[in-house]
Amino acid sequence: MPPASDPMSSQTAVSNQEKLLHDAKSSIKLDALSMKKSLDKVELLEGIKHGSDMLNKLASFAKINNLDVPMSLSPKSYYELYIDVTDELRHLETFMIDEFQKGLKCDDLYEMVQYASAIIPRLYLLITVGTVYIKIKEYSRKTILRDLVEMCRGVQHPLRGLFLRNYLLQCTKNLLPDTPVGEEQEEDGNIQDSIDFILLNFSEMNKLWVRMQHQGHTRMKEKREQERRELRLLVGTNLVRLSQLESITVDLYSSIVLPKVLEQVISCNDEIAQEYLMECIIQVFPDEFHIQTLEEFLKACADLNEDVNIRNIITSLVDRFIKTPEKLDTNLVDDEPTIFEIFSRKVSDIISSRPNMPVQDIVALHTTVLNLAIKRYPDQIAYVDKILEITDTIFNTMNLDHIQSSSQISKELIKMLKIPIDLYKNVLNLLKIKHYTILYEHLDYVGRKTLCQYLLNNALEYETQISSPDEAEGLLQLINPLIVDPNDKPADYEQDTEDFIEEQTLVARLVHLMQSDDLDEQFLILNLVRKYFGTSTKDRIRFTLPPVVFRAYELAYSYKKSAELDEKWDKKCDKIFKFCFQTINALIKAELPAELAFRLFLNGALTLSEIAYEACENIAYEFISQAIALYDDDIATNKFNSISLIIGTCQKILHIFGEENCDSLRQNCVTRAAKLLKKPDQCRAVALCANLFWSAGIRKQDGVSLRDGQKVNECLKKCLKIAAQCVDPNAQFELHVEILNYFIHYFAAKNENITIEMLNELIAKIKQDKSVLDQSNESDMVLEQFNRTLKYLKERDFTNIGVLV
Repeated sequence: MPPASDPMSSQTAVSNQEKLLHDAKSSIKLDALSMKKSLDKVELLEGIKHGSDMLNKLASFAKINNLDVPMSLSPKSYYELYIDVTDELRHLETFMIDEFQKGLKCDDLYEMVQYASAIIPRLYLLITVGTVYIKIKEYSRKTILRDLVEMCRGVQHPLRGLFLRNYLLQCTKNLLPDTPVGEEQEEDGNIQDSIDFILLNFSEMNKLWVRMQHQGHTRMKEKREQERRELRLLVGTNLVRLSQLESITVDLYSSIVLPKVLEQVISCNDEIAQEYLMECIIQVFPDEFHIQTLEEFLKACADLNEDVNIRNIITSLVDRFIKTPEKLDTNLVDDEPTIFEIFSRKVSDIISSRPNMPVQDIVALHTTVLNLAIKRYPDQIAYVDKILEITDTIFNTMNLDHIQSSSQISKELIKMLKIPIDLYKNVLNLLKIKHYTILYEHLDYVGRKTLCQYLLNNALEYETQISSPDEAEGLLQLINPLIVDPNDKPADYEQDTEDFIEEQTLVARLVHLMQSDDLDEQFLILNLVRKYFGTSTKDRIRFTLPPVVFRAYELAYSYKKSAELDEKWDKKCDKIFKFCFQTINALIKAELPAELAFRLFLNGALTLSEIAYEACENIAYEFISQAIALYDDDIATNKFNSISLIIGTCQKILHIFGEENCDSLRQNCVTRAAKLLKKPDQCRAVALCANLFWSAGIRKQDGVSLRDGQKVNECLKKCLKIAAQCVDPNAQFELHVEILNYFIHYFAAKNENITIEMLNELIAKIKQDKSVLDQSNESDMVLEQFNRTLKYLKERDFTNIGVLV
C-alpha cells in the first residue's frame, strides 16, 4: 500500500528541486562562460572540452538512484536545464561554421569532438558537428542524417536518450530533405529519406519513453506515470516534424507514414503512449489525410490496449471531422461507404473487440458518432436513427431497462438524447426518428422527466410551432411522464413543490406553441390536448387546462375574423364554447379551488359578448350563471372582490341578453351585493351595481337602451341607507364621501334623477359629520378626498348651478 500523501513532504520536495536546479544552472553557466572565453580566443579544442564538461553535468542529473526516485531532477526541471545547455551549444555551432568559412577542415572538427570521453557529451557534440556539415554542404546530407540517428542508439538510458534524440530533431528541423522522390540532387536526399529518419527516431524515442514505466519500485508507479506525461511532447515532436514536410502526399501518408506510425503505437502496448500518440496523429496531420485513411486509423483503434480511453480518441477524431472545412464523401464511387458509415461500422467493431468496455463508454462512443451524423449530415435523419437503433439493440442484449437516473449510464444516455434536441433546435424532428422514443424508454421515471423538461425548454426557447394534430400527439406522447404518472414511478418519489410548479408551467406553456393556420385543425389540436391533459391528476390540470381554455377563446376570435370566408363560423364558435364549458367543469369536478373556474367562466362570458354570434345568449348565460353559482357555493373569502368581478363582467355583457335574462342578471348582482357580510362592502358593491343600469349600452336584439336613471338613483339611495347603518363614524364618513362622488358622476352624466338638492343635502351631511371624526391618518386621507371633491365642483362651475360647496 502506497504511503499517504504528506503536504509537508511535498513542499520539501519542491524546495529541494528548486535548489537542485539552481545549483545545476549555476554550474553549467560557469562551463558555458569558460567555453565562450575559449572560443573568443579561437581555442576551439579547449572550447569543446568545456562544452563536454557542461554536457557531462547535464547527463549526471538523469539517473536512477537507490531511493527509487526516477531522476534527480523532475522532467520539468531537467527540461529547463536541457534548454539552457542546448542554447549554449548554438554558440559552439555558430563558431564552427565561422571557422569553416575561414579555412578549418571538416575532418578536424570530427577529430576534435572525439576528445569527449563520455558517450553523452560526445554524441551531443557529434550532432552539433553533423549539423554544421549539413549546413556547409561538405558531405552528403542523406548519409549524415542516417549516421546521426543510428549513433544515437548508443544511449539506451530513457531520459538521456529522449533528450539526446530531441536535440537531434531540433538541430535538423530545417535541414531535412523535402524534395519528392526523383527530383532530388545526388546525395542530397529526398522526402523518403526524411520519412525514414523521423520514423526511426520516433520509434526509438517511443521505446525509451515506454521503458521508463518499468524502472524502479512499483510503489512509484503514479510518480513515473506523471513524469512520463511531462515528457510526452518530446516523442510527439517527431509526428509534428512529419506533418511539416510539404512533400508528403496523401499516397505517401497512407502507404508509408501512417502504417509505420500505427505499427509502433500498437506494438508498444502502453496505455499512456497509445492514448497520447493517437491524439497526436489526429491533431498534427491535415484533414484530407484523415479522410483518406479513416478506415485504417479506426481499425488500429480496435487493436489498442484495453486500458486506453478509446472514447477520448474517437471523440477527438470526430471533432476534427466536424470542424474541418473539407467536404466529406467527395468523389464517392458507387457502394463506397460514407464517412459516417465507416465510423458507425468501425465503432461497432471497436466495441466488439472490447467485451469488458463499460456500458457508459459504449453509449459515449455512439454519442460521438451521433454528433457527427447531425452536424455533417443534417438532412440524414436515417443516420441518427441508425445510431439510436444500435444503442437500443445493445441495451436489449444486456437487459438494461429503467436505468437509474443517478447512474453513469443514465447520464451518458441523457447526454446522447439531448444532442438531437440541441442541434436540430426543433423538437419536431425527434418525431421523425423512430428509435428516439424507444431508446428514451430505457430511462427510469426521473430520467425521462429530466429529458422531457429539457425538451420543453428547447421548444419554448426556439418557439417551435406545432401545426398539426399528428405533431401535437407525437410530442404529447413524448412528454407523457409530465402529464400522467407511469407505472414505474417509485412509490417513495417526492418532488419539491417549486420544482413541480416549474415543470407543469412548462407543459402549460407548450399549449401556446400549438398553432395551425387551418382553424379546424387548430380545434382538433385543442381537443387532442384536452384529451391528454384530462387524464392528469388534479394537481396538474390546475396548471394545464386553463391554457387550453384560453387558446380556445383565441380560436373563437379567429373564427369571427374569418366569418366572410366560413359561413359556418358561428356554429363552430358555439362548439368551441361548449368545449370550454366542459373543460372548466372538469376543474370543478376535480375539487380544485373555485376561484380558477370562477374566473375562467367570467372570461368566457366576456369573450362571448365580444364575438356575439347569433345563438350566443344561452351559452353566455350559462357561463355567467355558473360563475354566480360558484360565488354562492364555493367562494368563502374575498367575497367583495368576487362580486365586483361579476358586476364588472355583467356590465360588459348585458347587451347580448334579452330583457328577461338582462333583468335577472341585474337583480342577481344587486341582491348579492346587498347580502355581503360587512356593511361597507355592501355599500360599495351596491354602488357598483348602479353602473349596470347606466353603462350597459344598447341591447343587441332590439336596439333598446339599457340605461335606467331611476334605478341608478335607487341604488345610490340604498347605499346611503346602508352607510347610515354603520356604527363606526369614520367608516360612515368615508362611505358618504365615496357615495357623493357617485352622485356627482351621474349628475355630470346627465342623469335627470340625480338633483342638485340631493348633492347639497349629502355635502351638508358630510360637513356636519366632520366634527365627530377621530383623528388618524385614515381620517385625514378621507378629508383630503372630500376637499378635492369640493375643489372639483368649484373648478367645473357646479356652484353656478346651485351646488353649495
